[in-house]
Amino acid sequence: MRTEAVLEPLWQGVLAPERLAAANGATCELSAAPESVREARRFTRATLQRWDLPMLRESMELVASELVTNALRYAVPLGTPGVPVRLSVVRWTSRVVCAVRDPSGVAPVAKDPDYVAETGRGLHLVESFSESWGWHPLGAAGKVVWALFMAPGTGY
Repeated sequence: MRTEAVLEPLWQGVLAPERLAAANGATCELSAAPESVREARRFTRATLQRWDLPMLRESMELVASELVTNALRYAVPLGTPGVPVRLSVVRWTSRVVCAVRDPSGVAPVAKDPDYVAETGRGLHLVESFSESWGWHPLGAAGKVVWALFMAPGTGY
């Protein structure tokens, strides 16, 4: 089964904050500011603690911070007014999805890693720490970049 097919209902509006049930999802709106990356990590940690999923904490915090960093670096100029980035963490059957929505329709592309450079390895880290990752276009509304994690102890 393709991951994109499993996640298709999420793109049909489930990631909208008004549709996320408190028990199954949480959303955090982030401004175009460097401190938003720290806020993304804190939000992810608190959500996983509430769901009693501490074993996902390190991996998901890292992935959330990388996805938010990429959105702020490539999709939204720093200092843009308003709330241009939305981080959502959703429990979906036996999986947990970390998704970042931004206003750009440009596809994320993993660069050839330069192991000496300070930047350019974010999507490689996302791929290494998650079960799978990808992106979904939202037309004029931008895109969602997501990473999927197996919820420990689900047996699926």
